Amino acid sequence: MSSEMFAFSGRKLDAPASMLGEGPTYDPHTGTAWWFDIVGRKLIEYHLASDTATVHDLPVMGSVLARIDDKRQMVATEAGLHIRHVFTGELELVTPLEADNDVTRSNDGRVHPSGALWIGTMGKNAEKGAGAIYHVARGVVTVLFPNITIPNGICFSPDGAIAYFTDTATAKLMRVATDPATGLPTGSPEVLHDHSSDVGGLDGAVCDLDGGIWNARWGGGCVDVYAPDGTRLKTLKVPAGKTTCPAFVGENADRLIVTSAREGLSEDELAADPGAGCTFLLDHPVKGRFEPDYLL
Repeated sequence: MSSEMFAFSGRKLDAPASMLGEGPTYDPHTGTAWWFDIVGRKLIEYHLASDTATVHDLPVMGSVLARIDDKRQMVATEAGLHIRHVFTGELELVTPLEADNDVTRSNDGRVHPSGALWIGTMGKNAEKGAGAIYHVARGVVTVLFPNITIPNGICFSPDGAIAYFTDTATAKLMRVATDPATGLPTGSPEVLHDHSSDVGGLDGAVCDLDGGIWNARWGGGCVDVYAPDGTRLKTLKVPAGKTTCPAFVGENADRLIVTSAREGLSEDELAADPGAGCTFLLDHPVKGRFEPDYLL
């Protein structure tokens, strides 16, 4: 069965373009989307109702944000996990993660329905096998998968029984059973979808209310949607070649934003790809769900 292809329908959000836009998420309590420019060391706060962007400078490279409560967020950076105090922007390091390794930084991650965090690290220059994927629960760090080059695609089925992830360098989207109560794997990873014959690479992902996996395709300028059995159902085009990660937004989690990157593009390539680094709001209907809070 061939998947459906949908032309882009939506708009570019009124926010500065990122060198490496990543880690989008949405806080339904404030109607605010958040994402990072990793290499630009910035955190972008975007209030959807007013179309207003606020750019927060960071002292380190950050890549993942999760809500803790009204006053605090958990932010993953190259040094580890920080509590970010919403009203002051202050970062408080609480869980070091490869802090003694200058080669690596944080990359893709997401909160499991249990409140635990899966977070990946990678080499700042994508050094082969330099990173890993970790499980962090109440400050306890467990290595799940070592020797990862570019961790991506981390997301979870709505019931917390399945985790998905990829090492982009392998071109394979993986599936592993997890304990819904803890977020720890209960089996061995299996290949869900082999992406090796497709243009571009598997990047960030999010799982919808029905268990569908929405994966941004780096170098493909699109978001692919996979069924839980790995069948590609549809592809949504996005006007930026290096699409990086989607997130569900809106009062009912029925809209989709997608971040992108401009890192590494020449002047000619940027001229041919004017949307590079921008974040887009798609009109395509979705049955999304909100991310769980991180439990301290």
